[in-house]
Amino acid sequence: MQEKYIQYLIHHGSLRKENKEVNVKINCKLNGKYCGKCCYNTEMPLTREDIKRIVKLGFPEKYFVNFNNQVPKLKNIEGHCVFLDVQTGKCKIYENRPLGCRLYPLVYDAKENIVTVDKLCPKFNEVSEETIRKYEGHVRDLASKVLKGKLN
Repeated sequence: MQEKYIQYLIHHGSLRKENKEVNVKINCKLNGKYCGKCCYNTEMPLTREDIKRIVKLGFPEKYFVNFNNQVPKLKNIEGHCVFLDVQTGKCKIYENRPLGCRLYPLVYDAKENIVTVDKLCPKFNEVSEETIRKYEGHVRDLASKVLKGKLN
């Protein structure tokens, strides 16, 4: 019931789309199916805004947030993100997914102090330098908050 209601809200545009402009465009389909590889054993950090937005969808924090350390992260169940539909490879809250998910496959390499494309993503070679430059500030900002433990 809850999922159908969420899908209705998303489809009919009743949900506010914060950070709408922050969305790395990438075709996540492999062989006609959504990949979802980035959703397995995820350690995706959650910002305060991410948590508020997802709670507004009707999910309690304890359902999707792992508070095991300073930085709140997406919870995994059976080795994958709680919001991954393993049958389709799609995200159940795609339009409202966390900022880190919107930025992926862009990641911050702390050793090199650069924003780069995660080589674990099967589509890493499809991300242009222009895209990296466009979203670099967002990735650095998120990484800085994570490293300082200031997401909460």
